[in-house]
Amino acid sequence: MPEVDLDEPADLAGFRAAAREWLEANAPAKGSPGDFTAGRELEFVEGCRRWQRALFEGGWAGIAWPESAGGRGLSVLHDLAFRREQSRFGVSGAAFDVGISMVGPTLMVHGSPEQRARHLPALLRGEAVWCQMFSEPGAGSDLAGLSTRAERTGQGWVVNGQKVWTSYARFADFAVLLARSDPERPRHRGITCFALDMTAPGIEVRPIRQMNGAAEFNEVFLTDVEVPDSAVVGEAHGGWGVAGTMLGSERGMVGEEFPGVGDLIAAARARGLAGDPVVRQGIAEAYISDEILHYLDLRVQTALSHGEPLGPLPSVVNLSFAASLRRSSDLAARLLGPGILTAAPHVGPAGRWASLVVTAPSVRIASGTDEIQRNIIAERSLGLPRDPRP
Repeated sequence: MPEVDLDEPADLAGFRAAAREWLEANAPAKGSPGDFTAGRELEFVEGCRRWQRALFEGGWAGIAWPESAGGRGLSVLHDLAFRREQSRFGVSGAAFDVGISMVGPTLMVHGSPEQRARHLPALLRGEAVWCQMFSEPGAGSDLAGLSTRAERTGQGWVVNGQKVWTSYARFADFAVLLARSDPERPRHRGITCFALDMTAPGIEVRPIRQMNGAAEFNEVFLTDVEVPDSAVVGEAHGGWGVAGTMLGSERGMVGEEFPGVGDLIAAARARGLAGDPVVRQGIAEAYISDEILHYLDLRVQTALSHGEPLGPLPSVVNLSFAASLRRSSDLAARLLGPGILTAAPHVGPAGRWASLVVTAPSVRIASGTDEIQRNIIAERSLGLPRDPRP
């Protein structure tokens, strides 16, 4: 893996200042009437669409995408700098995370010219929300065990099966779908990847209500869904390689849109605990975790920009992110007390942390459980014996 270049590009300071100036002129402040991040799912997704369009019109969309794909062709450090500045405002692009961070880079590698021409500009303009249909009730961490079937017909394919934990599926225009297309081949070689039009007949989406009150996740039922050959991403039966590219393109989540160390410091001061040595140690640990995540993200971005394989690095990022959120949310709960459970979402210090306190435990499961992530690191990086596989 190439070394991470920690020297800032010469133009980064000017880029950051220009980004801050544009955001101050165009983005609503946190907690202001224009802040859509506290809205329910539909309001939030529509806000993300408007914001992505504003980024495109302002010249801030696809910062690290190559110019040939419609982006600005800048470095990952520029992209990180903009995301960190954006996190200070009441805006979000979370509904486009799958599309911008995963689908776009995957289509640049595996997509046909027609697919790239159709989907990449629409992503940058905020016209198309994408979801990821990988996990199934019986195939989560063991993705190769998926059972959704895609059978060839004279006109293309017919898909039947079920997907689960699909973020924003209710609002998505397209989905990246993995389906078993040849059950006679080895598990990893009989899977095809499709760019699925979510308006196709036979698709039923049911929201899954979470304990934090949101219904971001969904289960999706596919019944005799007709998919044309033109929707195949990459080669038929070669979807495992496409999935690897897509998962590798998922940048380490460094939590810019979550409450951070500054919010913990504000809460400690509000409770008169800023001088408490135990509290100060907890805040210091949260700061260290944030910095570790920042540099892990730089490692991911450096590898991707050089076309290098990520290996177990995404598992390291997932483990670190889950531990960081858990540590910060626990400290916030101790600082803010029982009021954190009754606070209005996103209103005041307690409200900003309320949702995260009940969301943080789920991060240990999302994108593969902590146990699976540790197995990946142990087996693929450290060379330890593999777990028994029945």
